[in-house]
Amino acid sequence: MGAGFKHIERVQAVSEQKIQIKNLYKIFGNDAENVMDLVNDGISKQELLENHGHVLGLRNINIDVPEKCIRVIMGLSGSGKSTLIRHINRLIEPTSGQVLVGGEDVLMMSDEELKNFRRSKASMVFQKFALLPHRTVIENVGYGLQIQKVSETEINKRSQHWIDRVGLTGFEDHYPAQLSGGMQQRVGLARALATDAEILLMDEAFSALDPLIRTDMQGILLGLQEELHKTIVFITHDLDEALRIGDEISILRDGEVVQQGTSQEIVMNPSDDYIADFIKDVNRARVLEVRSIMEPSKTDRGPRLDLTTPLEDAMGKLSELGETSGCVVDDKGHVIGKIELSAAISAIKRPEKTSDELRYR
Repeated sequence: MGAGFKHIERVQAVSEQKIQIKNLYKIFGNDAENVMDLVNDGISKQELLENHGHVLGLRNINIDVPEKCIRVIMGLSGSGKSTLIRHINRLIEPTSGQVLVGGEDVLMMSDEELKNFRRSKASMVFQKFALLPHRTVIENVGYGLQIQKVSETEINKRSQHWIDRVGLTGFEDHYPAQLSGGMQQRVGLARALATDAEILLMDEAFSALDPLIRTDMQGILLGLQEELHKTIVFITHDLDEALRIGDEISILRDGEVVQQGTSQEIVMNPSDDYIADFIKDVNRARVLEVRSIMEPSKTDRGPRLDLTTPLEDAMGKLSELGETSGCVVDDKGHVIGKIELSAAISAIKRPEKTSDELRYR
């Protein structure tokens, strides 16, 4: 399978929501509370700015993030995605709404509680790395532990562990300026992991990297997640990145959620023309998996295909064996469905009609 688009099955406690964002609004301006009525009445983002001098950052956001899940929040520039992630650790105060983490409302935390929350429960990885230039790699990685007042011996031990895990062994005494962009972001990731926080907030963390390095960092993140099972909120404007790493994806437009679901659901069933334009150039054969088009069946006929086999690989196998159908098996090898070659071919065809709306926004 191609690593670039393989949707890796990750352990999820889907019954427990680690983060719950409820009815969240953010209006930027001097009189935000008094213009809330206009927003509730449906005023557009453009009208609010032109007629009332306020910027609508977020409108009625409702997102659940299951424990041990990677929730990707994506959208174009100005969609509100970076504003949203900064509400989770309260770097931005909302105009209205709730942000619950483990059932506790972050917005109700005292200054001391919020400080402890940021230090030990939610680590952040930034697009521009945010490393301390006068500190070495190992000092940067251990910075969060130093703030937590961990012993020096333990700081060095844990820092070295994560430096090794992200592939920077031998660079402990280098300074950020001596590292490439990809290496600097590895330091940022190691620093976030070193605190052993339950939640990782990643704001366009790989966007400043070259494509090949970005793909490498995505692979590192997915590999670590297979072992660590963190709750991750990942912000990106890149659809391929979202489809590769997201267990669940929320797409924002003008401060509102326009669709949520798995990569399979979004590619198979875009909610409107805006989403259809987003996905129209996706390599559907690599993204879509047999589970998305299989029909229930117990008949063990034809080649066996795993649930998460990309359609491209499934069609290749069927064609190679001269078969027109195959059976789908679960992770225990039990037959649970069948897939027809003709159905796979139909599924990978691009939708014939999309709007031009995205090009002009």
